[in-house]
Amino acid sequence: MIPNLVLDTNAVLDWLVFDNPGFQPIARVILLGSVRWVVNAAAREELAHVLSRGVVDQWQPDLPLLWRTWERHATPIEYPPQSSPQRRPQCTDIDDQKFVDLALDSGALWLVTRDRALLKLARRARSLGLAIVKPERFTLVDSAVAQA
Repeated sequence: MIPNLVLDTNAVLDWLVFDNPGFQPIARVILLGSVRWVVNAAAREELAHVLSRGVVDQWQPDLPLLWRTWERHATPIEYPPQSSPQRRPQCTDIDDQKFVDLALDSGALWLVTRDRALLKLARRARSLGLAIVKPERFTLVDSAVAQA
């Protein structure tokens, strides 16, 4: 079974706009199909919103290529919540809770982010089988740890 992975908006930008070298190992496993990058409508809407605000315009992103990559490699899912909200780690940034929920609802083994509010949840999330990591800290070995 191919494990699921969630990228928050900044991780997607690291990969598809900034071409951050620290993201390359993750891009490689997504492109090879070693992990399944799962998304939902809320994640897509947030990325579209960020791109529409012009905050990355100075990097001159190739938006048609970005969306083609999304369409080709992201797996859209809509799962009903699998655990009660009381049991879930609650992000202090309400806008980022969607990524925690997506990761937990899809059974993802990783949530890749640089966001401090999400990274603060790493310890609690690990007890639920989810590794919340910075791109540079991602490793497929985390899947064995997360499943234990």
